[in-house]
Amino acid sequence: MRIGTLGSLREHLQWAIELEHATLPPYLTALYSLDPERNPAAVEVVSGVFVEEMLHLALAANLLNAVGGTPRLDMPGMLPPHPRKLPHGGLEVSLVPFGAEALEMFLRLERPAPPGAPPEDDDYETIGQFYAAIEQGLRHLCETLGEKEVFCGDPARQVSGAHFRHTAGSLFAVEDLESALGALKEIVEQGEGTARGEVWDGDQDVLHPERQEVAHYYRFQELKLGRRYQRGDTPRTGPTGEKVGVDPDGVLPMTPNPRPAEPGSAVRAAQDLFDTTYSTLLNLLEQAFNGNPERLTDATRTMFTLRAQAQALMALPGGAGPTFAYVPREARSCSTAKDGTS
Repeated sequence: MRIGTLGSLREHLQWAIELEHATLPPYLTALYSLDPERNPAAVEVVSGVFVEEMLHLALAANLLNAVGGTPRLDMPGMLPPHPRKLPHGGLEVSLVPFGAEALEMFLRLERPAPPGAPPEDDDYETIGQFYAAIEQGLRHLCETLGEKEVFCGDPARQVSGAHFRHTAGSLFAVEDLESALGALKEIVEQGEGTARGEVWDGDQDVLHPERQEVAHYYRFQELKLGRRYQRGDTPRTGPTGEKVGVDPDGVLPMTPNPRPAEPGSAVRAAQDLFDTTYSTLLNLLEQAFNGNPERLTDATRTMFTLRAQAQALMALPGGAGPTFAYVPREARSCSTAKDGTS
């Protein structure tokens, strides 16, 4: 039992926040590279997964708040240079345009834990094993300390009821062991499918109400294999439904893992603007998860600004792309004041 104290539990739940965030820049980069008219299926999949990763980030923050912790996002360690390892894990992620390399990376990220795989609280092989270790720690601490001692956080810091488009998943308050286990279940099953080894995540598909929602790992399998999963399909059979295509010509060219361009250049100015906006987004999310839930509305508005800035950047010649570099608060104060988000 590695997560045997409240301090250790809080530490690991902060790692969970960092883990969920680490998936966002790779998903956003792939999404920004896609022409939505030529690749509607890929846009639907990547944007849907991104939205659910944002939901997972919020649930992880609720979990940490519930046990008396303080979620932190606005800090340099959230945005190390790419390629990078997942926090406290061995999986490497990069910033690449949508394509075969991106799909393989996403499949590694969302890979289901093998049957019988042990919980792993550090240096985890799959994200599911990491969350299994957190569940194990939660159960142990509730048995030894009592639920009231474990769930000692301020209920007013919980964020719930926010509407996340394109997902049937829900953001709910965490206040006891039952709701905490529900949050962990939501995070894991949306990524790798239900514990019964199915391709579905247990929700109805918002965009396709006639079918169940496919878990993240299997959505990327659909794009890789060129077919959708349909009723009766299993991980063993693979998808046997309608064809789904990807147009490689409908992807903007981008140099993998972009570096900052020459100071004074148009590309560098666009990169700096994007990085400032993204760092502002981290600040808004941190505020939202620390007692100011109304900041989620500002964060959503900032996401639209971010997309427009990324598209303008990637339209520049030479394979330009975002670096997702951290901009210190003092360096972005003027820009955020102009945006009205400070």
